[in-house]
Amino acid sequence: MPGKRKEKWEKDVLEPSLKRSPLRQPEFNLTSGMEIKPLYTPEDLEGTDLEESPGYPGEYPFGRGIQPTMYRGRLWTMRQYSGFASAEESNRRYRYLLEQGQTGLSIAFDLPTQVGYDSDSPLARGEVGKVGVPINTLRDMEVLFQNIPLDKVSTSMTINATAPILLAMYIVLARRQGIKLDKLDGTIQNDILKEYIARGTYIFPPLPSMRLTTDIFEYCSRELPHWNTISISGYHIREAGATAVQEIAFTLADGIAYVQAAIDRGLNVDDFAGRLSFFFDAHNNLLEEVAKFRAARLLWAGIMKERFGAMEPRSCMLRFHTQTAGCTLTAQQPYNNIVRVAIQALAAVLGGTQSLHTNSYDEAYATPSEEAVTTALRTQQILAFESGVADSVDPLGGSFMVERLTQDIVKAAGQYIDKIDSLGGALRAIEKGFPQREIQESSYRYQKEVEAEERTIVGVNKFVTPFAKIKGLIRVNPEEAKKQVAGLKKIKKERNAVEVASALENLKKVARSSENTMPAFIQCVEAYATVGEICDSLREVFGVQREFLIF
Repeated sequence: MPGKRKEKWEKDVLEPSLKRSPLRQPEFNLTSGMEIKPLYTPEDLEGTDLEESPGYPGEYPFGRGIQPTMYRGRLWTMRQYSGFASAEESNRRYRYLLEQGQTGLSIAFDLPTQVGYDSDSPLARGEVGKVGVPINTLRDMEVLFQNIPLDKVSTSMTINATAPILLAMYIVLARRQGIKLDKLDGTIQNDILKEYIARGTYIFPPLPSMRLTTDIFEYCSRELPHWNTISISGYHIREAGATAVQEIAFTLADGIAYVQAAIDRGLNVDDFAGRLSFFFDAHNNLLEEVAKFRAARLLWAGIMKERFGAMEPRSCMLRFHTQTAGCTLTAQQPYNNIVRVAIQALAAVLGGTQSLHTNSYDEAYATPSEEAVTTALRTQQILAFESGVADSVDPLGGSFMVERLTQDIVKAAGQYIDKIDSLGGALRAIEKGFPQREIQESSYRYQKEVEAEERTIVGVNKFVTPFAKIKGLIRVNPEEAKKQVAGLKKIKKERNAVEVASALENLKKVARSSENTMPAFIQCVEAYATVGEICDSLREVFGVQREFLIF
C-alpha cells in the first residue's frame, strides 16, 4: 500500500514539520509554471509504464538517448561558437580552439552577413565584425578556413536567411581543397521560421524562404549525405523569454512544418529526416532542463512515426546541439556566470546532447576573450573526464522526479502543438502572432518575478555586492571594418564582371522557376558575387518581409 504510506508521511511527518519551519517561499514552480512537489515517489508515475514509455537507449522512442552507449562510446562534440572582427582574426581563434581540444567549429556571422548586406553597405555601418565574422565573398571563406582541412572537422554554421549562400561557399571551398562532398560533416542552421518568431534576421517572406530551406534539403540528400541540413532552433525562442515547455513545443511545431514542406516537394521522409537536427537552450533549472531534453526526444519520435510514417529508426531520432543560456549571464558579478554555465552544461549532458557550446563568463560585456573561452571549454572537458556523468547512459533515468517531469512536459508541449495544428500549422500560427504573444507574455511574467524578488538572480536582486571590472575584454578595432571594405573593393575590381552578371541573372531565372536554387548559388559564389549582390537579386524576385504586426 505505497499510496497509503505516502499519505501517512505527509500527515504525520511533513505537516508537523511545516508548522515548525514554514517554507522559505509560498510556491515552488518550474519556469513553465508547473508546481514542484516536495517529494516524488512511485505513485507519481502511476498511469505510465516506466519500462516501456522512455524505451531503452538507442531504441524507439529514444527517451533515454539515441545511442546504446551514449558517451561511453563517444563524447559529445565540444564546440565554441566564435567569429569576430575579420576572417583572419576568426581563423586564428578557430585554430587556437582546435589546439585546446575543441572537436568542432561553430561559426558566428556578423549581422550584415546574416541579413544579406555587404560590409560596404550604408546599412552595415557600425556592425561589421561586431557579433560575428563578416563574409562578403568566397575569398573571405577561403581565409576563414585557411589551414583547416574541412574533412577533418565538423563545422556548424549559424546562418539562416543567407544559409544557401554560405553553404554554397563551403561546398566550393571543399572542392578546391580536393575534398569529396560525401566527406563533409557539419550543420547549417537554415531555420527561418524561428527568425519570424523570435530573432528577426529574415530577408524574404515566409513562402520563398521555406522554398530555399527545402532546396537545401533536396540538394544535400543527393550531394552531401552526411551534412545536417537544418538545425531546428529552440535556442533563440528560449532566449526571447519562452518557458521550457514553449521552447520544445514551438521548435517541434516548426520541425513539423519543415518535414511537411519537404514531403510536399516530393521527398521521401526517410531520405532526409535522418539529417534533421535540433538546437536547444540549457537554462538554470537543472532537472527541468534534463526532463525537457528527454521529453523532446519522446515527442519527436512519436511525431515522425505516427504523423509522417517514418520507417527508419534514424528518422525518428531527435539529435540536438545545446548552448548554455546567454540570457542568464549577468554583467553583475560576472564570475558567477562560470557556475551558471557549468550547471547548464551539466543539464545538457545529463539530458543526452550530441554537441555542446558553453558560454564565456564575459559575454555580457563583449566578444569572449581567450581566457574566458578557454575556461568555457575546460568546463566541458571537466564534465567529460572528471565528473563521472558521462560514464553511464541516462544516469537520471528512473528518478521519480525526472520521469514525472518528463511526462508532464510531454503533455504540456503536446497541447501547444495541438493548438498550433488547429491554427493551420506553424506558418499560419506565426502569421497570426500566436507563438510571439505566448513568448512575450512569458518573458514579461519572468521579468516581473525578478523585479518583485519572487525569483532570485544572485548578484542582481539578492546578494548584491560591489565587483571588480573584468580585465582583458576584447574590443573590435574599427580599422578591421575598413580593411574588410578595402578587401571587398579589391575583389570587385579583380573578378570577371561578366561572369558575375551572368550568374546573378541565372539565379533570378532559377528563383522564378521551380528548379532547385543550390546549383545557381554555387555558380554565383564561384564567380565571387557578393552576399549583398546575391540577396539583392533575390529581393527583386521574392520581395522583402516586413515585421509581423501582432494584435
